[in-house]
Amino acid sequence: MSRRDVLSYYGSELQGTTDLKTGACCSTEALSPQLQAIVQNIHPEILDRFYGCGSPIPDDLEGLTVLDLGCGSGRDVYLVSALVGETGRVIGVDMTPEQLEVGRRHQAEQARVLGHRVSNVSLRDGTFEDLAGLGIADASVDVVISNCALNLSGDKRRVFSEIHRVLKPGGELLFSDVFSSRRLPPHVATDPLLVGECLGGALYVEDFRRLMADVGWPDYRVLRQAPIAINHPYAELMVGPTTFWSLKIRAFKVEGLEDRCEDYGQVATYLGTIPGQPHGYQLDDHHSFITGKPMLVCGNTAAMVGTSRFARHFRVLGDRSTHFGAFDCGPAATQTHTEAVGACC
Repeated sequence: MSRRDVLSYYGSELQGTTDLKTGACCSTEALSPQLQAIVQNIHPEILDRFYGCGSPIPDDLEGLTVLDLGCGSGRDVYLVSALVGETGRVIGVDMTPEQLEVGRRHQAEQARVLGHRVSNVSLRDGTFEDLAGLGIADASVDVVISNCALNLSGDKRRVFSEIHRVLKPGGELLFSDVFSSRRLPPHVATDPLLVGECLGGALYVEDFRRLMADVGWPDYRVLRQAPIAINHPYAELMVGPTTFWSLKIRAFKVEGLEDRCEDYGQVATYLGTIPGQPHGYQLDDHHSFITGKPMLVCGNTAAMVGTSRFARHFRVLGDRSTHFGAFDCGPAATQTHTEAVGACC
């Protein structure tokens, strides 16, 4: 499926969520009460053109710069616009003019209803593979998000390299997308319906692990995974025995990450200061911090919470001066697909 086909699918064939053929681009992840309240202030036309598979909305964004790749009509852009406030800014990138036109048409009104004197949103027409061409400089973005869009790229290695380039030191990638249990055969990977519905471009979990390590992320974390019900006879016949999941993944651009969890005797304590998270914080699917309770963590986790924007919310004790061997770090007990976990664990 060519870029022209993708543009046609999202620009003209899909006029709303009811036009989707499968369950791949239908999010089942509940929004927090805070986000639900913000959604009530987003124009219905924007919401109706939303095709996400998760909710990759970061915590504690006041005053930051956030980049949304595959922003579509802008639902997540305007959610984040409220969270970063007037001192922050949000850049939305999409290659579908019809989708961007919807977001731009409501931009001034969205700023007004969110209580902003001027809009803090910039919507740009372009591709994920060439963020430099859109004027997004090295180390200029605090957080990159994406909601079921990176699968549409034909050059995913270039996309993740660009994301790594534009993130500031300590910055974070947080995205939801479709992943598969195997490398998809060509007749599946190029089928117009399957590509348009975010199945044909799904990332095989092991190839994703290798790709991330190659472009600078030796460790990433899974926050959530949910099976995808295809619910379409033709699509089910085409994909055969392949299993698909919606995964929400975070990766930090921090120094010193290793490709395995290593034990340096470090301890991290969550201080309970992230807005809306007074009792604890879920870093990933197997690191659930309780406020005030010290937790023994691997070197990678210590670096993630100690040198990112979360540093002010955690107290990290210890350094890497003494190595105690491999860290016994594993996925949550409810994790059923071990191939879908991050490289660290």
